[in-house]
Amino acid sequence: MSPAELLMSRFLLASGGCLAAGLAVWAVTTLCRRRLPDFAAQRSLWLLSQITIVAAFLVILLPHSERLRIIPQIDLESATQSGVASANTTATKAPATGTPASSGAPASETSWLASGAQAWLLIYLLGLGYAIGKLVHARRMLNGLAAAGSRMDARHPHDGFAGSAQAARTPDVIEVDAPISPMLFGLIKPRLLLPRHLRSLAPVQQQLIVAHELTHLRRHDLQWMSAGVLLQTLLWFNPFMRLLRVNLSWAQELGCDRDVLRGRPQLQRKAYAAALVAQLRLQHHTVATALAFGGVSERSVAARIALIREPASAPRRPWARCAALASLAGIVLGSLAFQPALAWRIDAAPHAAQKASPASASTSSVVLSCTAMIDAASGQRLVHEGQCDERVTPASTFNIAVSLMGYDSGFLRDEHAPVLAFKEGYADWNDSWRASTDPTSWMRNSTVWYAQQVSAHLGAAQFQRYINDFDYGNREVLGEAGDDNALPLSWISSTLAISPVEQLAFLRKVVNRELGLAPAAYDMTARITRLDKLHNGWEIHGKTGTSAPVSVAGPDDAQHEYGWFVGWASKGGRTVIFARLVLDPRQEGHAAGTRTKKAFLRDLPARLDALN
Repeated sequence: MSPAELLMSRFLLASGGCLAAGLAVWAVTTLCRRRLPDFAAQRSLWLLSQITIVAAFLVILLPHSERLRIIPQIDLESATQSGVASANTTATKAPATGTPASSGAPASETSWLASGAQAWLLIYLLGLGYAIGKLVHARRMLNGLAAAGSRMDARHPHDGFAGSAQAARTPDVIEVDAPISPMLFGLIKPRLLLPRHLRSLAPVQQQLIVAHELTHLRRHDLQWMSAGVLLQTLLWFNPFMRLLRVNLSWAQELGCDRDVLRGRPQLQRKAYAAALVAQLRLQHHTVATALAFGGVSERSVAARIALIREPASAPRRPWARCAALASLAGIVLGSLAFQPALAWRIDAAPHAAQKASPASASTSSVVLSCTAMIDAASGQRLVHEGQCDERVTPASTFNIAVSLMGYDSGFLRDEHAPVLAFKEGYADWNDSWRASTDPTSWMRNSTVWYAQQVSAHLGAAQFQRYINDFDYGNREVLGEAGDDNALPLSWISSTLAISPVEQLAFLRKVVNRELGLAPAAYDMTARITRLDKLHNGWEIHGKTGTSAPVSVAGPDDAQHEYGWFVGWASKGGRTVIFARLVLDPRQEGHAAGTRTKKAFLRDLPARLDALN
């Protein structure tokens, strides 16, 4: 699956996730409205509810963390066996011109999920265009009404601005001969449209209506409404976004009613309610991008009148408001924890294809796989197969970076110095680690405690500086949360993560000596990473890595292992950089990194010969 197809699949998954989040948010807000009398009037909670759904959408869409995921991966299988056979053939025969190798089935044979994701993206873009078109049309209609009206000034007095309203800060006021509700619009340059039929109401009613619109301006309700409309437009397919936006408008109207009528006598309250009813009868329709007096619906106007006559007296409950906010935050965190990762799995080919490719017998159980190769001199992509942009722990491949740091800082001196003695308390997961170790045996055995001694010598500041200068993966050298173990554990199934593509970029800088290090750092690292020559004369430098994915609770996934093998191959003045990553079921007694290395080296001579 190509990066574009993976992104589209994530978009489809995120769309479904935000629908689920919308349902959860609506359930929370419904419960809050029943238990909290004043919840409906809290515009901040309605806008935060919309933001919660958008956050859930983005959390699923953006790259995820292996540590936070607690449900299994979704394996995206190839639609046809012929597509897999094609991919296997390409894997062994790269074109002589260096054209990137195909890594999946042809476009006509993409998986059902990839096809569905493409269709959904097209539908989304069409719907987004339609929603934006409606907003543009509404804006043009408002501008047309304003252009057809007459601007009011001191020469054209209006009863609505008599008395205390005259002292209020007013926008441009335009009187129009149309059956509309008084409405305020314009995010940058607000304008107030007043229908001429408003003059037929009693002066006190006109003053209360104008005060209502000016209160919207004072409370910055245009900005709040614009944010709600924007979020609803972006997620136009989610019906809960519209429901929440309508409730946001409802909360804004209630807030203005409360502010306008605060301290007023019952007679004026009744006049205000009568003005709402009269306006509802006269208006033709409202515009979604404007704040309109009384222009919500008959049902909402009836509810407003009931609150005007008998305003709610229940005090606000801070603990209940905090509970509502905590529930919304929990929905976002739930989206973060429960999102599945998308993994591309290449099924085993038919029996004939298995004979053609020795490694194909093991591919049926692979849940994540990438093989990538580039030319060191030009950076040209030679092979790009599988999911190569997925960031995971570098595991022991990070020892290449540690070696460069150690030799550049002077702590490491040559292939066999310094020799460090094993001490009680050091990591001793393997028998070979319980012995004195030099740089060569450290690199060969992936001795964790030796790398930890190098990092401890550097110190946190210099260690992070090297990581930044190397532009290594996500550069996050944090260690486990709550523990001071960034130096010894950051690259071991923890915060530091890197993708195969980023491994290639880093190793290319190593081969071309572009990291600004001492020459000895490159020379010595090349010596301790040197492996045997292939039978066709290519000299191999490389490093394996083995690690398990991590669940949200922290313990290793006992069922799967990452297997890395990264490095470079040189012959006759040409260098090819490679990275191989596999996530497959754990096999007792056989490290995933070692398995990955053996399988890759079996096919590597044919791949390299095909480049000539």
